Amino acid sequence: MKNDLQNPLIPTGWLRALIYFIIIMLAEFGLHKGGIYLMDVLHWQATNDDDQLLQLTFSFSINCAAIVLITLLIRKFIDRKSFLSLGFSFKGYSNEAAIGFCASAALLGIGTLLLIATGAIFYTGFDFSLSLLSGVILMIAVAISEEVIFRGYILSNLLLSANRWIALSISSAIFALVHLGNPGISALAIINIIIAGFLLGLNYIYTKNLWFSIFFHFSWNYFQGTILGYKVSGLPMSGGLHQMVAGSDVWTGGSFGFEGSLLCTLLMLVCFFIFMYFFSTRYRQK
Repeated sequence: MKNDLQNPLIPTGWLRALIYFIIIMLAEFGLHKGGIYLMDVLHWQATNDDDQLLQLTFSFSINCAAIVLITLLIRKFIDRKSFLSLGFSFKGYSNEAAIGFCASAALLGIGTLLLIATGAIFYTGFDFSLSLLSGVILMIAVAISEEVIFRGYILSNLLLSANRWIALSISSAIFALVHLGNPGISALAIINIIIAGFLLGLNYIYTKNLWFSIFFHFSWNYFQGTILGYKVSGLPMSGGLHQMVAGSDVWTGGSFGFEGSLLCTLLMLVCFFIFMYFFSTRYRQK
């Protein structure tokens, strides 16, 4: 009886991942509708970029708290494991967190310099504003919630039912699927989000730890939107730098932002293969 209580309530990993994904999508839908209703009740209308960013920060913070709570309950009663066992041990993984943060910032820095050098974008000024602080909170909430869902729960359970590359492929495809409704989405943007899913999950398939992907995800979104002034997955951000786009949509990403650009594709592929070699060598015994 004791062993039965220690084993997952649903024994199949991929089935747990599927049920979890359905529950999360239903919860996301309810939170979205509830948020719209609450904004109407409070008469909180976004009249400028800062208001819009504050609304997003509030909305995603509530969303993140709900996702953590739902995942904790499912993890406890379905998986019969702790929430922290999804990959939240920081001891021994601080280097991975630093690598994720710096690699993400470096990718965006290189990409931005190349776009400036080719005349595809240019900057007209910089503002220090509330957005730089609220953007930190927003992007932390986004990074934690999405990494808990797609890498922490879905990928970890898929790894129990399939080899690491099949599991990573499926989780990356699901990651792209939930972005299909974003403004300005394109075929190239979908490809890039799939590649991003591979990149974010690469460390996890070797370490079962989330800190690389959380820090990479946070750094990517924060520097991309809040600092450099790109749209983030098609969503406009109140950036510190005032960016003007002059190049083609294929090269700059157009209305989807840098994530919809061919340059992003090339840089992420290079980064992925570098990290694939690095992590497979470092964790060869696994």
